[in-house]
Amino acid sequence: MKAMSDKTSDLPGVRTAGLDSRPAAPLDPPPPWYHSPFLKACRREPVEFTPVWLMRQAGRYMAEYRAVRAKTGFLQLCKSPSLCSEVMCTAVARLGVDAAIIFSDLLPILEPMGLDLEFAAGEGPVIHNPVREAADVDRVRELESVAALDFVVETVRQTRRDLPAHLPLIGFAGAPFTLASYVIEGGSSRSYLHTKTLMYCDGGAWRELMQRLARAITRYLNAQIEAGAQCVQLFDSWVGCLGPDDYRRCVLPYVQQIIAGLTPGVPVINFATGNPALIPLLAEGGGSVVGVDWRVRLDEAWQTIGPDRAVQGNLDPAALLTDVAEIRRRVRDILDQAGGRPGHIFNLGHGVHQQTPVENAIALVEAVHELSRR
Repeated sequence: MKAMSDKTSDLPGVRTAGLDSRPAAPLDPPPPWYHSPFLKACRREPVEFTPVWLMRQAGRYMAEYRAVRAKTGFLQLCKSPSLCSEVMCTAVARLGVDAAIIFSDLLPILEPMGLDLEFAAGEGPVIHNPVREAADVDRVRELESVAALDFVVETVRQTRRDLPAHLPLIGFAGAPFTLASYVIEGGSSRSYLHTKTLMYCDGGAWRELMQRLARAITRYLNAQIEAGAQCVQLFDSWVGCLGPDDYRRCVLPYVQQIIAGLTPGVPVINFATGNPALIPLLAEGGGSVVGVDWRVRLDEAWQTIGPDRAVQGNLDPAALLTDVAEIRRRVRDILDQAGGRPGHIFNLGHGVHQQTPVENAIALVEAVHELSRR
């Protein structure tokens, strides 16, 4: 398969596929997605209502997704662009959200880097050859090309073709710490002891691993942008296990390196979960939008982040297991905290739980649109 280059090529009538895409000629109209509520919120422009999308909005809580998964394994699904587009476009239409995110996973990027990845039934992702010592870092190959990940790039292309033209498409990648924790632990962890041991005891090995991951993530996200993603999100799902000092020293430089290396003008959502003390450091990362979880009030988070960033969040996903009245109450509370300021994107603090009634997810989207209408 032909690899995507690291630079965004010109598209007919627009300079890039990203946030600041403008008409190539003064009379050319911008693409329909450019003036979407989601991208306007990324730019902190006024909107008629607060845009909303959900992390893990295509998942096991939807019968349509379960029907697809009954016929194929998870990794096989991730490697089928047509099915990835189908499950995401079905979810977007069912929910009525204001943006789509490609259907993929954080970990396929690790396979071409030399990691033996398996999604074991009932166990989640397993890496059979984890990195545990400094010498093991040499086994982690440089991702010189995204050719081996063309199935993800094609998922972006296919989903962009299948989506309504006015809806933006979000690409994503795991952030370097979260990927490193999988590489080192060999799977999920509660204590991250192996990861912290390498980070604390061998700074040289840690730097080399994080540099390789940062370069790979940058190439990967730029390929998604070139293929048609209008925005990208970095998922740092496990970085909350760190304190601020360790984050600043061992993680922040690599996040900044990634964001600085992405196609100019494309909004980046820098999302982490688990430790509100990291929020000011997420703002230092350089992204257009800071994603926050439910462990902090939205107004307090935004005050910490500052007025020059948009904010995404931050309903506890467990709230979707209640009833419509409680969901609406919690939505109103978060909207009140946002105070109608330009730059709020409503989302959960993490992904939709498998046990969520799909009707409750739909009710959430409807409540956000109704209660936030200006």
